[in-house]
Amino acid sequence: MSFFKKLIERFTRTNTLYYPGCLTKFGLPDINKNYEDILKENGIDFIKSDDENCCGSPVLNAGYEDDFRTLVMRNNENFRKRGVKKIITNCPACFNMLKNIYPKYIDNWDFEIEHITQTIAKKLDKIRAKSEGTVFYHDPCHLGRHAGIYEEPRRIIEKIGYNIEENEDIKEKSICCGGGGGLRNNNIKLSKIIARKCMDCVKSKDVITTCPLCYSQLKEFTEKNVKELSQCMKNLKE
Repeated sequence: MSFFKKLIERFTRTNTLYYPGCLTKFGLPDINKNYEDILKENGIDFIKSDDENCCGSPVLNAGYEDDFRTLVMRNNENFRKRGVKKIITNCPACFNMLKNIYPKYIDNWDFEIEHITQTIAKKLDKIRAKSEGTVFYHDPCHLGRHAGIYEEPRRIIEKIGYNIEENEDIKEKSICCGGGGGLRNNNIKLSKIIARKCMDCVKSKDVITTCPLCYSQLKEFTEKNVKELSQCMKNLKE
């Protein structure tokens, strides 16, 4: 590519990065594609990066703080090299890291961080109801208790056309799916027990969540019909 073409590309490209996170990008490519399509359908211009690193959540939770610092520095360097100003992610763990933890390690961390439910919630007028029935919304730990995002996912689900079953074990009292904090990898038996306990209080057979890990965990270890939000939004046009 010529110097002038590179220069034009640099000044005309968007400064919003879509950051799907490791599990979505490598383990759930269909969900990754769904969210890319949803952003495009709602007129949200974004760039993707092939040289992004893990956000570092599993590394930090495992106690490897020096390695986590290395990932933070690499991501910061890559984001700035790409001219990124805003980061949209669908992963609650990535969102919590980028929004709340990274600023503790980098003094000039000034990126705007947005969870994709916040992004979509701004475009509710473009969503037409195409579903019906009652579903239970499972609040992911990192999106709920860690980040305080409870209403945006519910507003989207209701806009799609669903009624939401609510009980005492929601929002800040939501039961963990059992997949996070390294538990699934280190004690699969206990992880499975917690997943089933999480769903014991849910009457609806249909469950929606906004976390790729919660989705994978509950789908594998419970009898519920579990969907990730993007699967419910697939093919919803303006």
